[in-house]
Amino acid sequence: MLRHTARKRLQAKLAAVAATLRKRLHWSVPKLGAWLASVVRGHVGYFGVPDNRRAINSFRFQVGGHWTRAMRRRSQVDRTTWTRMTKLIARWLPPAKICHPWPHQRLAATTYGRSRMR
Repeated sequence: MLRHTARKRLQAKLAAVAATLRKRLHWSVPKLGAWLASVVRGHVGYFGVPDNRRAINSFRFQVGGHWTRAMRRRSQVDRTTWTRMTKLIARWLPPAKICHPWPHQRLAATTYGRSRMR
């Protein structure tokens, strides 16, 4: 059984993140990084099912790209390099990991003796 993030949901969430980043251009880097970390953590917590690692990696990478574009819009003379942004992304955005077990592991409830629910 394969479960993947729906493309429409992924694109909608990325568009919402990009729009919010446009409104929060004046926020400091630590404050913005903490907010983006909570967004990525929530996405990974919800969509972190087995066989969906590629989609949550893609989400994390694309959030980093939107953050990079937002940081580059903060000044007319941009000095934001991709090397610096890679360090910021590694510092603030949590890694994509599988949070939920396989369904056969999760639903494998065993009872010993007689069950009280009979």
